[in-house]
Amino acid sequence: MVTRTIRALPQADAARDTPGGAGHKPLRLFFGIFPPPEVAQALTAAAQAAHPLCGGRITRPENLHITLAFLGRASAAQATELAALTRAIAAPAGEVVIDRYGSFRRAQVVWAGPDPDSEGAHQLRDMSDELWLRLRDLGWPGPDVWPLRPHVTLLHKADKRDTGDLAFAPVTWRHQGYALVASEPAPGGSRYRVLARTGIARRGPYA
Repeated sequence: MVTRTIRALPQADAARDTPGGAGHKPLRLFFGIFPPPEVAQALTAAAQAAHPLCGGRITRPENLHITLAFLGRASAAQATELAALTRAIAAPAGEVVIDRYGSFRRAQVVWAGPDPDSEGAHQLRDMSDELWLRLRDLGWPGPDVWPLRPHVTLLHKADKRDTGDLAFAPVTWRHQGYALVASEPAPGGSRYRVLARTGIARRGPYA
């Protein structure tokens, strides 16, 4: 059942993308978009460029993503309900340009992200807002941090979070839909398992 590579995000396979886990233990869930291989490669290069200065642990290429909504712990029944919701959503395709480093000091994270005022960042926030409206109808509270600040975590447990001296080569990321994902403990970090994927709204310049 484990999806080892989720970067390309093909269309959902109902027989493979199922919420149940071993023993139906509580799941740790989030919604996110995952980059195609060439974007993941460029983001990994950006992480490797930052590592000598910042230290920490480099995010594995298959785990690179932008979180649209973090839910945390959920039961198997809740995961099943969320998977049905996900498959009913027609998410717009779009484009975002990742062009800068940043950091969350308390979380000891170094990330890459877009200009917060760019069209791509606005679209991601709109997608997140619309998703949270649907989630509230299912009883999920809103996020602790609002509005969404789109970012991709490059380094975990970074020793130094001052990224001002680092130059970032812009990366254009075209995305189509997003996924409901379970984060599971694994050696050296977490392993992500896709539970469901959205459909694609055939509109917009990148659809």
